[in-house]
Amino acid sequence: MSEIEAAAVPSPPKRPGPLYRTVRGILKPLVHVVYRPTILGTEHVPARGPVILASNHLSFIDSIAIPLTAPRPVQFLAKSHYFTGTGLKGWVSRTFFGAIGAVSVERGAGSQAQEALDQGRRILEAGNAFAIYPEGTRSLDGRLYRGRTGVAWLALTTGATVVPVGLVGTQEIQPVGAKRPRIRPVTVRFGEPLDLSHHGPATSGRARRAATDEIMAAIHALTGQELAGTYNEAPPSGTLAKLADRIAPHERV
Repeated sequence: MSEIEAAAVPSPPKRPGPLYRTVRGILKPLVHVVYRPTILGTEHVPARGPVILASNHLSFIDSIAIPLTAPRPVQFLAKSHYFTGTGLKGWVSRTFFGAIGAVSVERGAGSQAQEALDQGRRILEAGNAFAIYPEGTRSLDGRLYRGRTGVAWLALTTGATVVPVGLVGTQEIQPVGAKRPRIRPVTVRFGEPLDLSHHGPATSGRARRAATDEIMAAIHALTGQELAGTYNEAPPSGTLAKLADRIAPHERV
């Protein structure tokens, strides 16, 4: 294999190591004492094998709440800038996010979106647990937005079990713009596992859409949020863009 070919082969995903266990071991009891979160349904999370934890997204805190309440190590994707800082602040950021199971990824559409999904696929194919927010980004108004089909692509491609997760109250801990977290009640609900294989193969757009809608319905049953009925993104601007989106809406991944 040439050096170019070797460089093109994706490196295997790193499993959460000793630092993850150490940080989790310190933070978990501390969070339980301070916040006293209500955690329900942990028995629904398989003890081993690939599993997708598909959650609603209300706050930055969500990516800390899930790893600290799940009954097994969890990995998730995080914006690359959390890993690229310099100096002491950059080191602290890289160390912290790596310690709670985050994997660096470039955010964006097209090839960047597919690379993010491929990162998730590699994590699942290694037999790990992977957390994902089907809405794509956090809800600023508390409503539950339509899910993007990347989560279904992952499930149907890898055969991983999907466990819906409902987070309630995390937006009150650190609202948008708040610099410091507040002490507020939080509930984390792990729902019953979903088998999405009956929807069809990952290559079918209809199967991906139906599977994603089933996941979002399960999340909604856990949270009771108001349904937005749209994707969580800026509406298309310009007459032609609006017309194109109405006539042939593209699939959000």
